[in-house]
Amino acid sequence: MARRRAWILDTETKGTGAEMVPLESVLRKPESRREPLFVPPKRTPRPPREPEPRAPRRFRVIDVMTREVLADDVDARTMLELLARVRSVVDVNLYVWEPASERWRLLTIAEERAAWERRLRQPTG
Repeated sequence: MARRRAWILDTETKGTGAEMVPLESVLRKPESRREPLFVPPKRTPRPPREPEPRAPRRFRVIDVMTREVLADDVDARTMLELLARVRSVVDVNLYVWEPASERWRLLTIAEERAAWERRLRQPTG
C-alpha cells in the first residue's frame, strides 16, 4: 500500500499564486551540495627590478638671434661653462637629449633658470 502524504499550501512562491507541496519538502529543505572553496595561496612578491643606470644628460645650446649652434651634444659641465660667457639666459635656447623619444627637448623656463643659477655659482677663471 502506498504511503500517505500530507500536503500543504506553499505561499512563499513568487508569481501569481501558491502551490500545493508535500509537507516533507517544507519541513526539511534539501541541502545544497557545496564543493569546497578553493583559495589560491598568496603570491610571493617579486623582488623589485633594479633601475637601469641613467646615462649622463647631453645638452645643445643655440644662439637665439643667429640660430647658431654654440654647443652640440655636450655634458652639463661644458654647458654651464658656456653659459658663463653668455650675457643673459634669454640669449640662448637650451635643449636636452631625451633618449626615450630620441629627440632634443627644449628646457622649460624653470629648468633654464636652474641652469642659469648654477652657472652663476661656477668659479670664474
